[in-house]
Amino acid sequence: MPDSPTEAEIESQLVAELRDTKGLALVHTSAQNIDRIVSIFRASRRCGRRVVLDLYAAAILEATGNLNLPQSDWPDVALYVPELQRRQIKRAGMFDVLARHSRNRIFIEDLAALPARSTLLFRSLHRKDLEGAACLAGAKYIYSQWEGYWDSGSYDEVKAFLDAHGIPKVSLHTSGHASPVDLKRFVNALNPGKVVPIHSFRPDRYPELFDRVEPQPDGQWWPVRSGAPASMENA
Repeated sequence: MPDSPTEAEIESQLVAELRDTKGLALVHTSAQNIDRIVSIFRASRRCGRRVVLDLYAAAILEATGNLNLPQSDWPDVALYVPELQRRQIKRAGMFDVLARHSRNRIFIEDLAALPARSTLLFRSLHRKDLEGAACLAGAKYIYSQWEGYWDSGSYDEVKAFLDAHGIPKVSLHTSGHASPVDLKRFVNALNPGKVVPIHSFRPDRYPELFDRVEPQPDGQWWPVRSGAPASMENA
């Protein structure tokens, strides 16, 4: 159960990959992973690149209410709304949201003009726009999510897109779960009578780290003390 890289280490790895990228950097991560968005922004700024958000990512960052996080009106941030998202905005009548984030809005011609100075927060819905703009020479795809999504076929259309354009894939990610070191510190502080692993791929490894381990199946009830049943379902 090796420790995962720290977010600071992810940022350093991003800097190295961005500096090695001759064209557009496509970084595929969740817009709800705020720590990762900050790392992408910091790494991009260190490399002289602007971060290009779509409207969903811009709205997520706005919804945090934290103006210390990257926002769509920051100088090193731009808004690009891909065609599929423009259709969604039109159907939902979200023109007020678009207006709030349009200060640094760019269009596909702007993105194509400066690909080597841009880091696109990539989503699958960008594919058609990027292909039409012919701005993928020298591009690199940086996958920054759980590898299980990739292996399970969730992004097969992205795989085909990368293959069609000869875009290399690099994986840079760290778990959002507590590391084994942190788990041991937590358990030592609580000194519980039992340790029950839940939502884990390797519950069989817990006895290597902790005493008094009691495995329980996910989604089922068991008593933790007299008269008080408990349920530990998948989180």
